[in-house]
Amino acid sequence: MAKMDQLEREVGKIKERNSRVEADKAWETSLMRRVIIAVGTYLISAAFLVAINAQYPLLVALVPVLGFLLSTLTLPLFKDWWLARRKSP
Repeated sequence: MAKMDQLEREVGKIKERNSRVEADKAWETSLMRRVIIAVGTYLISAAFLVAINAQYPLLVALVPVLGFLLSTLTLPLFKDWWLARRKSP
């Protein structure tokens, strides 16, 4: 009976871990995360460009943001392409 209890505890730990991993994955791919990073990138870039007296700092600050957003939109396509061509171990 003790062995069964131990197995149940281990299964419970595995289920808890899987829930944490699923939550982490959901966050990594969420729109909210992308928006937060994009806004933060824009604010930091704009502040830096204003500090160095760059021309059109608020417009130019969009460049890294657009690069980030483009990369998050295209990476899943490249991942799928790579996985389809990947040889099994």
